[in-house]
Amino acid sequence: MKFFGGYDNRAFTEGFPDLENLGANWFSVKQRGGRNGNHRRKSNIASVINCFRKLVKFNAEEINICEIGCGPNPETLAELRRRGFNAIGVEPIRDYVEAARTALRDADAVVLGTAEQIPLQTESQSFVILEAVLEHVDSPRRTLAEIYRILVPGGVAYIYTTTRYHVSLRGSNGEFRVPFYNWFPATVKEGYVLNHLHYNPALANFTPRPAVHWFTYADLCKLGRDVGFAQFYSPLDLVERSDSFIRRGWIRRYLLGPVRRSPWLRALALLQFGGSIFMWKRV
Repeated sequence: MKFFGGYDNRAFTEGFPDLENLGANWFSVKQRGGRNGNHRRKSNIASVINCFRKLVKFNAEEINICEIGCGPNPETLAELRRRGFNAIGVEPIRDYVEAARTALRDADAVVLGTAEQIPLQTESQSFVILEAVLEHVDSPRRTLAEIYRILVPGGVAYIYTTTRYHVSLRGSNGEFRVPFYNWFPATVKEGYVLNHLHYNPALANFTPRPAVHWFTYADLCKLGRDVGFAQFYSPLDLVERSDSFIRRGWIRRYLLGPVRRSPWLRALALLQFGGSIFMWKRV
C-alpha cells in the first residue's frame, strides 16, 4: 500500500507515523517556550482558585484536586502542589505521563488514564480541572459523568474548552492552523481532522487527539445537567473588580456590573467567553 509517499505495511488506522512522540515533543517545547515564537506558558490557576473559593469553603490541606490532561510539562499541577493542595494528574498519553512524572520528580504524581475512565475512587476529589481537554475526548458526556463520579458532594469541576462562536479578526481558534476553523461546517471539519491524522500532523500541532468538539456555554450547561450537576457559573459571575483580569481594562471594569445584571448582555458576552465554566455537584 502506498503510504505517505512510500510503501508501508502499516494499517491506515494507525495514522501518521510516530504522531504520539511528535506531539509529546512539540507540546513540551510549546509549554517551555521555544520555536515558532512561543512564550513560556503561565498557569492561570491563581484566578481559577479565587473563583473556586467563592463557591466552596475550604482549607488547602483538606482539598484533593485532580487535573485531567496535565500534559508533559504540568505547570498547573506543580503550582497546585506548591500551594499545599493534594493534587494528582491524569493523562491519556503514555509519553506525556513519563515526562510529567520526571518534571514533578514524583512517580505517583500523574497516572495513566482517560477522561472517560478516570482511575480514581468515587467521591475522592473536591475539585477537578479540565483545561483544553473536553474538545479532544471521544465522549464529552462520558467524561463529565466520570468527573461527576469522582467529585465529592459539593465538589466543583472547572472546564475550559473551545468556543464555537469565538471571534478573531485573524481567524485564530487555538486548535487548528486554519483560520476561522471553528466556523466551518461540521463535514469540512471532519476532512481537516482526517488530513491532520494521516497526512499533515502540523495542522493541529502534532496532537494525536485533535479537537473534534466545539461548544457554546449553553451546550456545556446541558451536558452538565445530563450527568447530574446542579449549578453552573461563568468566571464572569465570580470575578471581582479587584481581580487582576478586570483591573487590566477599564472597559471590563465598567461592563462587569451590567453584564451580570442583564441575561441578554451576559449571553452576548458568553458567545466570546463561554468556554470557561464551573459546575457544582449538589450536596
